[in-house]
Amino acid sequence: MKRDIFQAIADPTRRAIIALIALQAMTPNAIAENFDTTRQAVSKHLRILTECEVVTQEQRGREIYYRLEIEKMKEIDKWMQQYRKIWESRFEQLDVLLAEMKQQDKQERMK
Repeated sequence: MKRDIFQAIADPTRRAIIALIALQAMTPNAIAENFDTTRQAVSKHLRILTECEVVTQEQRGREIYYRLEIEKMKEIDKWMQQYRKIWESRFEQLDVLLAEMKQQDKQERMK
């Protein structure tokens, strides 16, 4: 079964790993130092992130570095965009309503 990007970000530890390697590629040991868990647990999360194509491995000498595939993260943004339009529309409607209420309040105070 192929995992998708949303399974990758469903776990808080995986989201934290993504945040860590967004700035620079890191080895599994360097990543594991940032968590209160075993290196094996971090490796499991890295395996899932790799299966979801969110991270890629790069061999440098004897070390394996994991780096974020930022293009893959755009799938999340694309999915969110449809909801962003709805939210923005509702915020605009709220702005209009608040402006009308403020105007009515101002008119009532002038009476």
